[in-house]
Amino acid sequence: MNEEWSKLNKEFQNFLKKNTFQLAIEKLLLLRNELMKEMDEWNKVISKEDFSKAPFINKDGYESKTVAYSIYHIMRIEDIAVNSLINNREDVLSIGKYNMKMNSSIITTGNELFKEEIVEFSKNLDIDALYEYAHEVRKVTDNYLLSLTYDDLRIKFNEENKNRIASLKVVSTSDSANWLIDYWCNKDIKGLLQMPLSRHWIMHIEAANRIIKKIKK
Repeated sequence: MNEEWSKLNKEFQNFLKKNTFQLAIEKLLLLRNELMKEMDEWNKVISKEDFSKAPFINKDGYESKTVAYSIYHIMRIEDIAVNSLINNREDVLSIGKYNMKMNSSIITTGNELFKEEIVEFSKNLDIDALYEYAHEVRKVTDNYLLSLTYDDLRIKFNEENKNRIASLKVVSTSDSANWLIDYWCNKDIKGLLQMPLSRHWIMHIEAANRIIKKIKK
């Protein structure tokens, strides 16, 4: 893991205590800012066509995806987790009609897509609109993080929340995706801050950097 990101992530985790909670949020916001800058850099160093390349398509792991998919997946999961689940409000994708702007064939997290499906999905995405969506989701989430209190970390979810998310059709019913609803709803707010609002970004961004390195060789 990138040393700076690892350090910030550890500091964020360590400060998630009552007397240092605001410092934890500051560290998390700083980490997310650094990670967003990394994603923005990709748009400067690779071509639009490169965003849909999958040089490790037959490997297991996050590097088997594409750069475009990685951005979409990170932000779509966050959009659903923060807006649809935690705050029970319309998500950024719907409000901004970003699925149409991005020319996205799905409104789900994309977990159900494999290999060539990911490549074809990525080829059809409008990269500029994808970045617009990513920045808007990040902004909405950061505002939410600034509104949090330490006591909010204990908020949990129930069967009603699970059924509500399932009814939105934002998670595929395929075996490769349907576990996500239970995964999110079995966490409290603290758990969701740790995954997907921080570590999930790191894992996919580092994998995308490996993809870019291979493409540019």
